[in-house]
Amino acid sequence: MSGKNAKSTTLARQERSFLRFTVGQRWEHAILLLSGLVLLLTGLPQKYREFSISQDLLSTPEQIFLIRQVHHIAAIVLSLLVMYHVGRILVLMSRRRLPGDLLPTMQDLRDAWHMLQYLLFLRKDKPRFGRYNFEQKVTYWVVFFSVAIMGISGLIIWFPVQMTQVLPGGVVPAAKLAHSTESVALAIFIVIWHIYHVHIERLNLSMFTGRLSEEELRTFHEKEYQRLANQSGEMK
Repeated sequence: MSGKNAKSTTLARQERSFLRFTVGQRWEHAILLLSGLVLLLTGLPQKYREFSISQDLLSTPEQIFLIRQVHHIAAIVLSLLVMYHVGRILVLMSRRRLPGDLLPTMQDLRDAWHMLQYLLFLRKDKPRFGRYNFEQKVTYWVVFFSVAIMGISGLIIWFPVQMTQVLPGGVVPAAKLAHSTESVALAIFIVIWHIYHVHIERLNLSMFTGRLSEEELRTFHEKEYQRLANQSGEMK
């Protein structure tokens, strides 16, 4: 092996990585992604029935029943995931071990303003972020509340008779409108906002691998890198 190759190998071995997401968090993301995709693919044909592809998929009562069954199964899976996620949060809160990294703060507003100035060439430097930046917090809370809206409205649509025994009849058409509109809005948000920031602006695979390289952490989450470096006594 040449001296240059040996040096490159040594540098590659010295490259550290940091845990970003646990195995459980990665499984949550995978289930959310798959169940959400199934819900979207089975829900859009029912919303836009005038399209030819929708008419082909919903051409017989058996096919309509099948698509609705698949939609309901995916909804149950997503509901169980949300219950697990919220339950885990409550358990961590009861043990006083819940980190506040995803909670919105005034610093997020300052970071957003700083980033806007940077994009408008009014500042030369980007804001320095901690474990999660304001873009990632926006994604989390938009998805959280959108899933909650679709879950509640979907339950009303699924059991209209039972729901109208305790709620006004007008709640059913309102739920249908909220359910379909929110699903389309969330899909557009994910395609335009989330995919851009995670896969186009830079390829961030940490939700799948669970780790970030030292260079990525230092570049995109400098405050978090400094915090971890301080803890390990390796601040550079």
